[in-house]
Amino acid sequence: MRATAVLRVERDVPASDRMSSQHQGCVSVETEGDQAMTASILVVDDEPAIQDILTWSLAAEGYRVATAGSGEEALTRVEEQDFDVIVTDIVMPGLNGLEVLERSRVLNPRVSVIVMTAYAALETAITALRGGACDYLEKPFSVDVLKERVQRLLQYRETIWKDGLVRRAVQAPSAGHTLVGESDAIRSVREQIGLAARTSSNVLITGESGVGKDLVARAIHAASSRHDSSFIPVNCGAIPETLLESQLFGHVRGAFTTAVQANPGLFVTASHGTLFLDEIGELPLPLQVKLLRVIEDKGVLPVGGTRPVPVDARIIASTNRDLGREVEARRFREDLFYRLNVVHLTVPPLRERRGDIPILVDHLVDRLNARLGMRCLGVERDALWSLIGRPWRGNVRELENVLERTMVLGSGDLISLRDLSPDQGSPHGALPQDLRGAVRQFERQHLMDVLAATQSDKRKAARLLGISLASFYRKLRGETVDTPERTN
Repeated sequence: MRATAVLRVERDVPASDRMSSQHQGCVSVETEGDQAMTASILVVDDEPAIQDILTWSLAAEGYRVATAGSGEEALTRVEEQDFDVIVTDIVMPGLNGLEVLERSRVLNPRVSVIVMTAYAALETAITALRGGACDYLEKPFSVDVLKERVQRLLQYRETIWKDGLVRRAVQAPSAGHTLVGESDAIRSVREQIGLAARTSSNVLITGESGVGKDLVARAIHAASSRHDSSFIPVNCGAIPETLLESQLFGHVRGAFTTAVQANPGLFVTASHGTLFLDEIGELPLPLQVKLLRVIEDKGVLPVGGTRPVPVDARIIASTNRDLGREVEARRFREDLFYRLNVVHLTVPPLRERRGDIPILVDHLVDRLNARLGMRCLGVERDALWSLIGRPWRGNVRELENVLERTMVLGSGDLISLRDLSPDQGSPHGALPQDLRGAVRQFERQHLMDVLAATQSDKRKAARLLGISLASFYRKLRGETVDTPERTN
């Protein structure tokens, strides 16, 4: 049995009723002035009884409901009509729910998908959510639960869109150290920042590359009693071991050949402030021993010195590694790990807080406009949906890179879907079908990765790759170089 009805979605949604972070991966109600919109839902299930129950339950709430008994029928309906929400079973003959999810989002990037299955498996849920699903329901479930999830999803969608452009649902700071976003995950990080700022205990921040661990460190310092003193960042993986020892702990005059004058070191410079040890997992073992001694003795012994210098610097460390495993592998000292891991914060990856992407895009476009001297007005709907659905392995850093590149190379005042190449900003995009094309694409990406690792030092990059500088330039231009030329 089929049923159809109409619902007016109420505006002015209280903040307390907005979606939890689990549902913030999909957002998109289009609004026009103050007129409420009609929500259309597609129910996909191969069991007629379940199909009828869900249809009548949702129609009773006033939604326009259509149904499909298979994945193939669902895609046909999606091609014919723009739905706001799709509720689909996962296990079906023919095309399953995961395939419906993937293909329907290609046909309509704005659609929000809720998947349901009687086969409770964490792997299936993770696959669905990573594939862009907004929610996951395990059968049997109450129809009241489904109605609540749909209502909250639609309410959240409506708060995000206005007049076809991303609006400022939450005022994003244009400067400062606040993490941008309103998901539960980011709110939790902000709460932990506040708690960490109340003490002078050491802090360990973990998370993938590009999530903003440095912003968290700066925010803790800015909110602490040490905010009037220095915040000194140092990347433990970017400085050679011999130089890093001198930079951190200082040296006396004549300690080594080039030590023509004394250097107090960053620990002393950061006294009464904060020393941020970025990528602490890269710190060599000999320096781990010396760092542990500084933490325990509250004093630093400069290279070549004989008398410790008292220091009062708070240590905030960060890493994208699993330090627990590093300890087990004896690559990181267990005693140092416990000394650093007094307060532990984890910054979530961007793919786990997709609902923050519209606000992040708004904030980043403003920031890039100021830095580049441009006047980009924002992002069109379809382009934003493309951004929301991407894996973002490079997290916020990759998102900013994609936006900057698109703003610089784009032709209009708005970023459109045409401006975004399918694999832009990601080395994991689709490879060419032919072998030579795939090799060239991989080679060029590897060149760019090495260039980034050397901070755009082309001579150093060429030396690391084992080719001449001339060959390096030719490869960057896409020219074929058959025989690599070794550098001396």
